[in-house]
Amino acid sequence: MHYFERLDEARFAATEYTQGAWNCAEQHIAPSIGLLAHAVEQDRDRRRDDRLPLARLSYDILGTVPIGVVDVDVQVRRPGRSIELVEATMSHAGRPVLVLRAWLMQRFDTEPLAGSSFAPIPGPQDTPAWDMPGLWRGGFIASLHVRRTQIGPGRATAWARTDVGLIAEETVSPATAAIMLFDIGNGLAVRADPEKVAFPNIDLTAHLFSEPRGGWLGFDTTVSFGSDGLGLTHSVIHDETGPIGTSSQMLTVRPIG
Repeated sequence: MHYFERLDEARFAATEYTQGAWNCAEQHIAPSIGLLAHAVEQDRDRRRDDRLPLARLSYDILGTVPIGVVDVDVQVRRPGRSIELVEATMSHAGRPVLVLRAWLMQRFDTEPLAGSSFAPIPGPQDTPAWDMPGLWRGGFIASLHVRRTQIGPGRATAWARTDVGLIAEETVSPATAAIMLFDIGNGLAVRADPEKVAFPNIDLTAHLFSEPRGGWLGFDTTVSFGSDGLGLTHSVIHDETGPIGTSSQMLTVRPIG
């Protein structure tokens, strides 16, 4: 099982596991977010051997994506020995649909300084299983294992993982495997019934101060709606060692009907 099949160096065919939650004829953007992160890491490893980690990822969602063939292009916008800015674009039928601008930063030994004041969350073994497909449609959501504690309207802590690979017969890094799940934050701590209110995100920006190590990915998520159609989903991202960064998604909030 996998979300994409590689057709050549730059072209990929989406599978039914990418099926979206808002419209089952369109892709959920989460696997594509992982695909662009993987493309940036592959480009990095072809050019250099120091494996700079992805520290800041800023995605702009330019349109919906049918479940079909997509093209990926990677360009280095700011080369450097210790810090790089790399841009990756996904297109469908010649139309850009998703753009990633990623900052890659050199490693230093700061183990004696490591720490965070972000609050820990209960681990996956202490969090009850949640039937996410009972609320959200689509093949991507159905491919996930999710555990969640609902704290209140728009507030939840959760853990997620998937047994579905990103690309057929291809290994991805633990970082990419985690990044592929970041976009589900918007569906974990719902503030309104998605059958009555649409609140898709137009972007996703993540800041990572520690590389994901694999396994379960944790979310401490807050969803906020304004009074004029704007919303924000903000998550503190965890792996099983503790907090590792944050993710934010800007929402367009639209009552249905």
